[in-house]
Amino acid sequence: MRALEDLVREIDRCAAELQSARARAESLLADRRAGHSWLDIVTRESRPLVVERITTVLSALSGAGSTWRRAQARALQEERVSINRIAAMFGVTRQRISALLREGSPADPSDAG
Repeated sequence: MRALEDLVREIDRCAAELQSARARAESLLADRRAGHSWLDIVTRESRPLVVERITTVLSALSGAGSTWRRAQARALQEERVSINRIAAMFGVTRQRISALLREGSPADPSDAG
């Protein structure tokens, strides 16, 4: 449940960030249509740039999605769903599901701390 709640929060945060990026992109488009050079437009744009916002959103969604996918796979495994069936549901190989289930497990030293 927590991973799904975290995913929902991240989607909401990213949606708001994308709305802001869209508004800024519209402003950039208006500047370009008014004849301003790209150099002028980009150097006047305040940080974070539209492209930086999009990159941040994609990274955040990828991380949250991976965490959710791992939690969901574990929950299905706890319900005694086979790795083959989980793989079919997720549209990946059974090897990918096995790796996913190993990622971040208590035996994984990268999860310590």
